[in-house]
Amino acid sequence: MSVTIRPLAPADRPHWDKLWQGYLTFYEASIPTGVTDLTWSRLMDPEAPILGFCAATPDGKLLGIVHYLFHPATWAAGPRCYLEDLFTSPEARGQGVGRALIKAVYAAADARGADQVYWLTQEFNTTARKLYDQVAKATPFVKYRR
Repeated sequence: MSVTIRPLAPADRPHWDKLWQGYLTFYEASIPTGVTDLTWSRLMDPEAPILGFCAATPDGKLLGIVHYLFHPATWAAGPRCYLEDLFTSPEARGQGVGRALIKAVYAAADARGADQVYWLTQEFNTTARKLYDQVAKATPFVKYRR
């Protein structure tokens, strides 16, 4: 499958919307349209902390998206990189698109001097976890939230 991994661009919005909604549906989540619009505007703002890549076909169709951000850490001099969202279209799964998007985040993290890239996933996300087990190491941490 021929894809190019590149930063998201303004013209990607219609394709991004479709993938974003697929991601939310997978996690059985619903967020207000205003939050989706805000997320997109942050992704397009070079001063905002949220960054994004896409996997695009030669004709411009997006097959996957990834969002990530950097933050300071108390245990390291450099930043940490949090990979917040990763989603590929059903037809792209098993074709290396998710792996390529993760590698793009790894490269961005290396360029910023991040000492680690980390993310969370649902325990039931077995298909994605097969990939994650190949490109990263699972940790024993348990997430709590209010």
